[in-house]
Amino acid sequence: MSSRYLLVVVFTFCSLQPLFAQQLHQLIDQQIEQATSAPFAGQSTETEFLRRIYLDLVGQIPTTSETLEFLADENKDRRSRLIDKLLEDPRYARRMSEFFNVMLMERRGVDSDWQLFLTSSFNENMPWDEMVSHMVSPDTNSEETRGSAYFLTKRLEKYGQNPTDFPGLASDIGRMFLGMDLACAQCHDHLFIDDYKQADFQGLFAFINNSFIRNDTDYPAIGMKPVKVKLEFNSVFEEGTFSTGPKLPGLSEIPIPEFIAGEEFAVEPDKETKAPGIPKFNPLDFLAQQLPTRTNESFNLNAVNRIWFLMMGRGLVHPLDLHHSDNPPSHPQLLTLMGQQFANNNYDIKWLIRQIALSKAYQRTGTITPRVADAKHKEYRVYAEKPLSAEQLMWSMLTATGQLQLIPSESKTENAGNSDPSEDKLDESLEGIRADFLAAYANPPREPETEFAPSVRGALFVLNGPRVLSWIPAKAGNLADVLSQQNGDYAKTLYLTILSRNPTSQEANYFNQHINSHSDKTKAIEQAIWALLASNEFAINH
Repeated sequence: MSSRYLLVVVFTFCSLQPLFAQQLHQLIDQQIEQATSAPFAGQSTETEFLRRIYLDLVGQIPTTSETLEFLADENKDRRSRLIDKLLEDPRYARRMSEFFNVMLMERRGVDSDWQLFLTSSFNENMPWDEMVSHMVSPDTNSEETRGSAYFLTKRLEKYGQNPTDFPGLASDIGRMFLGMDLACAQCHDHLFIDDYKQADFQGLFAFINNSFIRNDTDYPAIGMKPVKVKLEFNSVFEEGTFSTGPKLPGLSEIPIPEFIAGEEFAVEPDKETKAPGIPKFNPLDFLAQQLPTRTNESFNLNAVNRIWFLMMGRGLVHPLDLHHSDNPPSHPQLLTLMGQQFANNNYDIKWLIRQIALSKAYQRTGTITPRVADAKHKEYRVYAEKPLSAEQLMWSMLTATGQLQLIPSESKTENAGNSDPSEDKLDESLEGIRADFLAAYANPPREPETEFAPSVRGALFVLNGPRVLSWIPAKAGNLADVLSQQNGDYAKTLYLTILSRNPTSQEANYFNQHINSHSDKTKAIEQAIWALLASNEFAINH
């Protein structure tokens, strides 16, 4: 970043020192409300908040019993109690693993060791700086964290006849952990962003250009060739040859030590096991030491900006990986304050999520009224709607239809695989279901999922796809089965189960009349379930 921007950050931090005694969620509201004199939307309804917090913290809508339990709670602090409850829910680790997998890997693939790393990290509430340290400098000796190497190894895989994409890996480290997309600064200073210099890109490149995928393990593992000299590079606009050692933007260059020939390795290569040697100087170790640290302001700001995006649907800096002087945060003091407090709280992701969830900004209604009709997303005067991810849609549809409890066990799934292969049957395993939802809703590999991107395939998946349609007919214990045993008032069960709220009188009259007057009650119930699953209200976190 430019020196001008760093001076602003330093000044902002100094001016905020007296505020740090307050709770962060109070400061969030103070900063947002002081940024405009325009009116704000009111608080969300109880069911609006309930559905929102379930989707954000555990990745699915609440069950009917969970909805009724929350609505029956008469304690004034029931919202904060629910936040704390969901942060300790086993589904929290699953939700965070799914979100961070999509954010960090951008649908590049699936790896069981990587999933173990993410899941165990969120189960244990591993600090974010530790997680990043593992990702950029993996320890192959730790069974629980060695899967973190997948962040590097997947990006070093060759695709077709293309060379190893070292530039792409360097760019992704800048994007994911510093909020800087330096890809266009590879061959020259960025043409449109003054803050992004070629030396910044090449400094990141120098950390990883001697790395390689190890082939002596059955899990993701990274190796490093000895680094003996600085990286040389040329600019297409300037004459001469330039050089740099490993260097993060805004920090000092790491000197490359000299070793006598034959003494470059701390652990020599093993010809028998084919294990590569471990160099005495490994740039990735220095990357792990310098990147995720409290003094690295860009790392702190990027981290809280992405977690803010998780909860609010938009970053204070947006797009998330274009943080520079000409694209400043919508609320600069707030971003700086959150970054500092996140670091001071040992990069505790649960703590930060809780503070954001407790804020009035998060708990505002998403309903647009004339009072806030002119509100812009970056003002946070009204809660911004955000589409459900493929994973959220999957878990929520499974929950709403009652299909979640009907997914066959692992043993049954294995036996099902021995049936006649000529039969055109749906794969009823969880992984088979997940594959269908990803095919319908996920972005193509290497495309960030930070913007709303509706598609025809997603619409058709619900409208006439065999997967969802197979969940609607009555089966023992599912939603249609429950409704078929009721008489008269079907709408309340429909709305509480699928949309996590009670129907309005008009909605209740419409659905009850439709089902009660239909010649085929079973068909009418199925039509009603399908209609609500296919609604915009179900597909959006609002």
